[in-house]
Amino acid sequence: MHLVVGDVHGCYKAYRRLLKDAKFRPGKDNLWLTGDLVNRGPQSADVIRHVMDLGDTARTVLGNHDLHLLAVAAGVAKPKRNDNSHLILEEADAPALIDWLCSRPLAVYNDNHDFLLVHAAVHKNWTLADTLARAKEIETVLCCKDKDEFLKNMYGDTPENWNDGMEGWDKLRLITNILTRVRFCTTQGHIDLSPKGPPGSQPTSLYPWFEVPGRATSGQMIVFGHWSALGFYRSNNTICLDSGYLWGGRLSALKFKKSGVKLVQVGHD
Repeated sequence: MHLVVGDVHGCYKAYRRLLKDAKFRPGKDNLWLTGDLVNRGPQSADVIRHVMDLGDTARTVLGNHDLHLLAVAAGVAKPKRNDNSHLILEEADAPALIDWLCSRPLAVYNDNHDFLLVHAAVHKNWTLADTLARAKEIETVLCCKDKDEFLKNMYGDTPENWNDGMEGWDKLRLITNILTRVRFCTTQGHIDLSPKGPPGSQPTSLYPWFEVPGRATSGQMIVFGHWSALGFYRSNNTICLDSGYLWGGRLSALKFKKSGVKLVQVGHD
């Protein structure tokens, strides 16, 4: 079985209940996570430790909150209001937790069940191969001596659209924003990071990224998180697994088996 879990955000107890309800078997089943393992929930370090302990049977992409934690750890950013992920840095094993996060990808492909996993979105002009290649650029810089410079320069809402001639920090920032922050864009693929509500609340010039006509990955199943205001969603060959547990909703997972796909959710006690 391949179990894909939505944004955990440090809610360790709910996460463990979800694994139990899904009948997840450590060492036998594979765990995939949509990112944002940390922040706001009370036990972010425990979430990371558990995923780490699963070794190669667990895969997670990085979300925007995970990247912000890395920036705080590097000393190039300060904790944001209402954030608590910086408390991880007070843990005795903080260096190991941070090093492990730095080595996580921003996009992964599951060839057993033919889905692409990202935290937030994919640009309309990127193919599956393009997305994995663009993600690899970020993964490479996170593991090199320029990591801190990247983390310092990843903040900002510009540039707004991709072109193949991009380079430097603008290119890396846009890749990061697309994969970890985007919800809405124009029909031409120009991103707008301001609207954060559900579909229908945005300006009329914008569309949910997965509804943009001509999307190059329209034939590829994509599983993502990030968008709690969207909630669990399955359409347009995409599945959103962030169902807003932090805000009183549910923590969601999908069980991928040869017999089909099953949704598993846990609510609040």
